[in-house]
Amino acid sequence: MITFEKVSKSYRHNKTVVTALNHVDLQIKEHELFGVIGESGSGKSTLLRMINTLEQPSQGKVKVAGVDLMQLSEVEQRQNRKQIGMVFQQFNLLGNQTVNENIALPLRLNGAYNSQQVQEVLEFVRLTDKGEHYPKQLSGGEKQRVGIARALITRPKILLCDEPTSALDGQNAYDIMALLRRINQTFGTTMVIVSHELNLIKQLCNRTAILEKGKVLETIAIQKEEQQQFSTYYERVQESLG
Repeated sequence: MITFEKVSKSYRHNKTVVTALNHVDLQIKEHELFGVIGESGSGKSTLLRMINTLEQPSQGKVKVAGVDLMQLSEVEQRQNRKQIGMVFQQFNLLGNQTVNENIALPLRLNGAYNSQQVQEVLEFVRLTDKGEHYPKQLSGGEKQRVGIARALITRPKILLCDEPTSALDGQNAYDIMALLRRINQTFGTTMVIVSHELNLIKQLCNRTAILEKGKVLETIAIQKEEQQQFSTYYERVQESLG
């Protein structure tokens, strides 16, 4: 589904060259929950931005469904981004717009506003009573649910999550993990989740790449027993919600 082939990315900063990614090879499968773990500055966000073509590699190729993204025209790249949703660490909501308006923003930008779609995705993230609220009236967990709903409104094939739980406390973080897993199970969405939080990656992802100073040290499968705690929690949440 998503392939990195010997991808490097370098920046020039204060007359020195900074290497963000260094000969990265990755293969992310369709419908997979794939994690990328590393400390700040390891290159995680740069890697994500390669997938939605907001960054271009200095060397190597990034492919989605076999298509080299750097060979696409600007128009084709914009079309490609419509298939990719993004969930941010700090939510990135517009404070002067309601929940409904924030969620509908991608539709309005594409000239395809549909109020029923907005209500459907609100119901999916379980915020049907918050549509006319403003972000300042929401908790952190609710804000992230709005951010996820906005990312889902275009029915993306790929969902990129940049530190999706790091701004949340323990319970809200677990709730967001449960929602991300439900999205994957319901829609088959391929997810790439970058984080410095080992607990999130262990409990949510199928496989993870360990990134350090722009290099992939190892790609490992997450053992099923590592996910048992979260799976038990997730089933309990679903039962309580009916």
